[in-house]
Amino acid sequence: MQKKITGLIHHSYVPPKGFEAPQPGVFKASTVFFPTVAAMRSREWKDKTAYTYGLHGTPTSYMLEERLCALEGGEQCLLVPSGLAALGLVAMSLLKSGDEVLLPDNVYGPNKAIVEGELSGWGISHQYYNPMDPQDLEAQISSRTKLVWLEAAGSVTLEFPNLVEMVRICQRRKVLTALDNTWGAGLAFAPFDLAPDTEPAIGVDISAHALTKYPSGGGDVLMGSVITRNPGLHLKLKLTHMRFGIGVGMNDVEAVLRSLPSMALRYRTHDEATRILAQWANAQPEFVQVLHPAMADSPGHAHWKALCKNTPGGAAGLFSVMIDPRFSQDRVDAFCDALKLFRLGYSWGGPISLVVPYDLASMRTSWPPHLAKGTLVRFSIGLEAVEDLQADIAQALLKLR
Repeated sequence: MQKKITGLIHHSYVPPKGFEAPQPGVFKASTVFFPTVAAMRSREWKDKTAYTYGLHGTPTSYMLEERLCALEGGEQCLLVPSGLAALGLVAMSLLKSGDEVLLPDNVYGPNKAIVEGELSGWGISHQYYNPMDPQDLEAQISSRTKLVWLEAAGSVTLEFPNLVEMVRICQRRKVLTALDNTWGAGLAFAPFDLAPDTEPAIGVDISAHALTKYPSGGGDVLMGSVITRNPGLHLKLKLTHMRFGIGVGMNDVEAVLRSLPSMALRYRTHDEATRILAQWANAQPEFVQVLHPAMADSPGHAHWKALCKNTPGGAAGLFSVMIDPRFSQDRVDAFCDALKLFRLGYSWGGPISLVVPYDLASMRTSWPPHLAKGTLVRFSIGLEAVEDLQADIAQALLKLR
């Protein structure tokens, strides 16, 4: 019996080479075998020329990393367990005590929590700049500033900044830029080639991406990526990635690989439905402002138009509304509760439409002058029929009235 067990573990059969199918194979490992001690000592894990340990990658994770580089126009990619982990990896890799990081005032809330929590405790200071004013950003850059975070569009309120000018300022001041590119997803615009015909070329240094959203598309995978073009910068990130033992599961990698081929189709479908609903919402008297970058009166529309207008599906699947302040928070909550197809839930980019009410005043250093007063509700548009989603919002408005 024992010999049979040993034979099962050390069976000599090796499948023939040459198998090909639409989906790549899934290689899962903690331990990776070496043929000799010399190979064990000589293999290099930093440049993907070989395999050494599961945390450093398998053929499956290498495949996704390379495809994501092709998507966003980068050259090196690291996978992490969530989009938030991508933001944290950038901060831990590039900042030390005495440094300063600048963030837009409409920054993704958990990124704000990182700088106000862990980074502040480690002696790393932060400032918030007006995302619609490049001069405000430049005025806040000091000798201590080592990193500037950018968002396009901004979290929740979806302002679209002048990315080209902001990156140009940071390049001139020799400060690294990191973009949360989850909204654009590598499809709405090219983060590393914002203005490719200029000299020097205008592009961000780092793109952080929550693959949880559009690349996954199913609302069932948590994963993030950090992409660069600079080998030295990538190595800094990769060494931190290694030291903290950051890894992702290959079954999750497989799920994202399977979804990538349909990503552009889904992104465009989300976009088309969102534009229809945002325009319809603009005509509803209860909504005093509709925030969506493709709408002419939305903050930063001209910047969106310059960067994304010619991209099919270049406005993603989110829009927010500001509900007239005459309606109490309880009535706004009742409106959200009355929605049937829109489910209450965080995240976006999946097949099911979502809605979240926000207390915007608690999320900003001051109320932005370009925003109407009221209660903000954000809609994430899924893949349902747009006429059904419109009817759902219409019936819920009856509760508000």
